[in-house]
Amino acid sequence: MSAYLISEVEILDPTLADRYREIAAASIAAYGGRYLARGAKPAVLEGDFEEERVVVVVEFADRAAAERWYDSPEYAEGREIAKVALNRRLLLVDGVA
Repeated sequence: MSAYLISEVEILDPTLADRYREIAAASIAAYGGRYLARGAKPAVLEGDFEEERVVVVVEFADRAAAERWYDSPEYAEGREIAKVALNRRLLLVDGVA
């Protein structure tokens, strides 16, 4: 069953964010993930959403693949950069059968 990584992102440091995107894209591809939305401005139908944020959605084959990616050595530098370059909420959800 597919799993989806959903991220709400505010960019704090554009230069570091560019480096983060390079690392994330390469590492996501290496673990079989694919972007469904990247840097998208959502239409907010209900609730609050900070205007300066964007949304990223990545599909993985399953939760295990997404977790392997997140804990991978290929993504480790990206995780460290994200701590200073981004303010984000990162969610992992399973798709439906």
